[in-house]
Amino acid sequence: MDLSLPSQNAQAITRRHFFGQAGLGFGSIALNHLLAHNGYAAKQKGFRIPAKAKSIIYLHMAGSPSQIDLFENKPALTKFHGKDCPQEYLEGKRFAFIKGTPKMMGPVFDYKQHGQSGEWVSDLLPGLSSVIDDVCVIRSMHTEQFNHSPAQLLLQTGNSLLGYPSMGSWVTYGLGSSNENLPGFVVLASGGKTPSAGKSLWGSGFLPTLYQGVQCRTDGGDPILYLSDPKGMSRKARRKTLDAIRDLNEYQHKHVGDPETLTRISQYELAFRMQMSVPEVMDLKKEPEHILNLYGAKPGYVSEADSAADPRQLYKGDDPTFANNCLLARRLVENGVRFVQLYDWGWDHHGSSPGESIDETLPIKCQQIDRAISGLITDLKQRGLFDETLIVWGGEFGRTPMMQNNRNSTLKKGYYGRDHHPHAFTMWVAGAGIKPGAYGQTDDIGYYIAENPVGIRDLQSTILHQIGLDPHRFSFAYQGLNQRLIGPTEEGKVIRDILT
Repeated sequence: MDLSLPSQNAQAITRRHFFGQAGLGFGSIALNHLLAHNGYAAKQKGFRIPAKAKSIIYLHMAGSPSQIDLFENKPALTKFHGKDCPQEYLEGKRFAFIKGTPKMMGPVFDYKQHGQSGEWVSDLLPGLSSVIDDVCVIRSMHTEQFNHSPAQLLLQTGNSLLGYPSMGSWVTYGLGSSNENLPGFVVLASGGKTPSAGKSLWGSGFLPTLYQGVQCRTDGGDPILYLSDPKGMSRKARRKTLDAIRDLNEYQHKHVGDPETLTRISQYELAFRMQMSVPEVMDLKKEPEHILNLYGAKPGYVSEADSAADPRQLYKGDDPTFANNCLLARRLVENGVRFVQLYDWGWDHHGSSPGESIDETLPIKCQQIDRAISGLITDLKQRGLFDETLIVWGGEFGRTPMMQNNRNSTLKKGYYGRDHHPHAFTMWVAGAGIKPGAYGQTDDIGYYIAENPVGIRDLQSTILHQIGLDPHRFSFAYQGLNQRLIGPTEEGKVIRDILT
């Protein structure tokens, strides 16, 4: 049966809808580089400013590490250890799990001063301590949210609701990709689970789907799902197949005139090129032994935690998954990837069940990341990449100076835990025009910010500024508004005191 032109157009619309929804496939990845390679949008609209960073490596510790036990040495809090929390810290406050009157809980581990800066760092982080003079520790972070999903969304998308573009999507929308054969925005995960807010954390929201993050794997299989040729198909045969598809698409375009058809041709071509470039850059076996040792990386390692119902029960300090991802992050930015996002799950230490305690599990998690982070900083410096790569580390909020008491009213080994704390927490940034040292301060027990508060939008503004995008002018027209990562107000300020 012959189809009329209206019917053909209807079919084309249906196909457009399908390919638009299949955003995680090759088509989306390819289109990302086809249309965004030169960062056309930002250049044309005057959003560009001088940049210090060419790329960003964002290390998100999903669940939120305890700043009290890692960066906040509070002798006054130690003196209150085991005593009832004063009512002034409880009245009118909302907590995720704390009930009644909890006990105060000082730092569980010892602190020492390190580097020329004399920064206090927990004994759990000897690697980071060795490079602390390269890092700016922001002790005065605060957020509006106290539950994981909305806090993660706010941090990464600028809004606690679903449907908004991630930071990596904004950056690639503005700047494009500097390597047409690699994704501009890559996501790597460790810890056995994705963060609470899920894949929305690297979604493109109302931006075109072509700007969403591409999640890659480091377990020795296909780095990107379905990247390899089908079983039994040679590269020559794949080339002939793509040529045939191209001919069909060109015929479709000639008779229907759908511009999406021409885009699809380019998508397939880039996917074909990626089959060679992606496996090459993601092959950690190409690294010399001393670099693998620097990070603590083991190519092809598959963690038992990745397939466990509760990964925390299988955590081991020498698990190299995060280390592999850090080394891969260096290889990616070295090859022109604009934004690399590492998520590490397992930092939610409430102490209400085995595998989530500060006294037992926090040391394991710190051991998994510490060597890798110091290795990443050292490696970037050795390669001349540190000054053009912005590194960001932290969780979505902090932890309380008092214990969580929904299970135990007294401290018990294996059940040391703290509740969510949005009022004050610690993050750190390094590289790309960041001034080392400390910024901000909390009160004597680490409950409230005492000096130089830094909000989530301030951090986002600073990140965009360092990568060369004016955070206040950089926008995308959607639903009648010029939407921005930092939201509609003037709340977000660049933290200029930490910039060189």
